[in-house]
Amino acid sequence: MPDSSRPKRPRVIVTRQLMPHVEARMAELFDAQLSAHDHAFTKDELKAAVADCDVLVPTVTDEIDAEVIGAAGERLKLIANFGAGVDHIDLAAARAKGIMVSNTPGVFTEDTADMTMALILSVPRRLAEGEKLMRSGKWAGWAPSAMLGHRVGGKLLGIIGMGRIGLAVARRARAFGLSIHYHNRRRLPEAIEEELGASYHASVDTLLRISDVVTIHCPHTSETHELVNAARIGAMKPTAYLINTARGEIVDEKALIAALKTGRIAGAGLDVYTHEPAVDPELLALDNVVLLPHLGSATIEGREASGEKVIANIRAWCDGHRPADQVLEGWA
Repeated sequence: MPDSSRPKRPRVIVTRQLMPHVEARMAELFDAQLSAHDHAFTKDELKAAVADCDVLVPTVTDEIDAEVIGAAGERLKLIANFGAGVDHIDLAAARAKGIMVSNTPGVFTEDTADMTMALILSVPRRLAEGEKLMRSGKWAGWAPSAMLGHRVGGKLLGIIGMGRIGLAVARRARAFGLSIHYHNRRRLPEAIEEELGASYHASVDTLLRISDVVTIHCPHTSETHELVNAARIGAMKPTAYLINTARGEIVDEKALIAALKTGRIAGAGLDVYTHEPAVDPELLALDNVVLLPHLGSATIEGREASGEKVIANIRAWCDGHRPADQVLEGWA
């Protein structure tokens, strides 16, 4: 039965500025403390917040570790995350303290797939280098051998992680003439493989060795931390490109930099980094990598939809129900 003891107007603390209509709706429905300055909370600020609310609404910029959860007061019963990824939240510590965690899956699928496809096209065709050349004023005009890249059509795309985003990328990539190969914890149903013309590889090592372009779409967990390590990068084709719009920690960033500097692989397109917002200066100095400031989900439509899901999850909890997007044990 629904739990009728939950507050109808809970104290909700939001760590970052959200879309204006989302914040207005939160202020109307809840006793909401909104973010006035939109800076990432410090650990002390997070600890003060969890001690003073029924619901915390964090984002990927907030490290909700065991220490923060340990500082939570008895009233904190829901962490309603803004975003699908929850690797910044210690789920075991929250579960041990009886705190539910919810997220906002699905709302950024198309946006992230679009950005991934943009990088798949941009890196082999050297779009970032060309744009820099134009702004430098040094372009001398068209020449048969100038700024040569690689054709995308006909290449083999290796997708690591075939969830919502991986599938959306595969559908886009097939339209551009790429051959779809993938690695996933579970093989897709035969009908989906047939639709995409997709080939399954039980071994990520095999997938990396044969791919012309590798794109990462698995969650960051203890099992996937630096999944793409030095040995696996070293086994890739020297003409291959690596795309990452998932989480920076899935790739051994130092090993990737070394491979890019020596030409061990041809290039990379990155939207995420190991120590965000810091970006390794060696990456910034390379011409064969396209660097984006974590833009995968950066659309007005996606951010509005994510905020609406947060509100729906809180309202379900207030009404005594399990939030539709509760993160259950075994998530990843």
